[in-house]
Amino acid sequence: MTYPAWQGRPGPGLRAAKAVALTVVVLLVLFPLWTVVATSLASPQDVIANGGWVIWPERFTIGAYAEILDGGVVTRALLVSAGVTVVGTALSLVCTVGLAYALSRPRVYGGRPIMLLILFTFLFPPGMIPLFLVVRTTGLFDTYAALVLPFLINVFNLVVMRGFFQSIPAELLEAARIDGAGELTMLWRVVLPLSKAVLAVVSLFYAVAYWNRFFEAIIYFNDQTKWPIGTVLRQYVTGGADLTGESAVVSAPQATQMAVVVLATAPIVCIYPLLQRYFVKGVLTGAVKA
Repeated sequence: MTYPAWQGRPGPGLRAAKAVALTVVVLLVLFPLWTVVATSLASPQDVIANGGWVIWPERFTIGAYAEILDGGVVTRALLVSAGVTVVGTALSLVCTVGLAYALSRPRVYGGRPIMLLILFTFLFPPGMIPLFLVVRTTGLFDTYAALVLPFLINVFNLVVMRGFFQSIPAELLEAARIDGAGELTMLWRVVLPLSKAVLAVVSLFYAVAYWNRFFEAIIYFNDQTKWPIGTVLRQYVTGGADLTGESAVVSAPQATQMAVVVLATAPIVCIYPLLQRYFVKGVLTGAVKA
């Protein structure tokens, strides 16, 4: 039996070329990351000797991490970002699931006009000034709620989750309704267990967005002690300034900057592998067992 060229088994030369290309791409991705980590762990002498960037430090040290985590602005910013990310992701997920499930139900009252309004905000998002006026007039200015409530529901995530809910077989929901289940029971006992994949993806999207939010803090906060890690990272990397008013690591400012970069990116990098297994598991639980 003859198979098309794209379905046949590739030859040794093509497999070797794919392996080389994949290796090159991985190295191009890992090399900058390793340079950032190595510079953050390098001693001041290594940083100065290598002109600011270190590929392999001769003397490893965690002095940069010890100084910026010594109860200063970075520690406080990490706690702020962690709180905003956890609370914001939980609230966004609850609101997105509820609205997506309601809009996915057939013949829901006002579902089509509401969906059109939501899509309108996706095509024509509000500008910075209208959003600032809304935050100020609603009393959210200079509060952590300004980083969560205006961004509670992402339209893209809502559309993705609504489409996934619509793909669930209607027979399952009808069987649950015949057994006497209400809408909340069907959502909790039938829909959500089959939606672990999309829940994991949407949760990761929301968590990354909340963790990386920095520009809004500059606009909505007068108190710099409330800044999240993204804003502090920008201040360290672009200006090299110490927001506490104390002196930064004068001997090796590059090591301090790279240490802040590592602390700002490490949580998301560590969370992703944990959610990766739920992607596959969520897809497998979508199968209907007899």
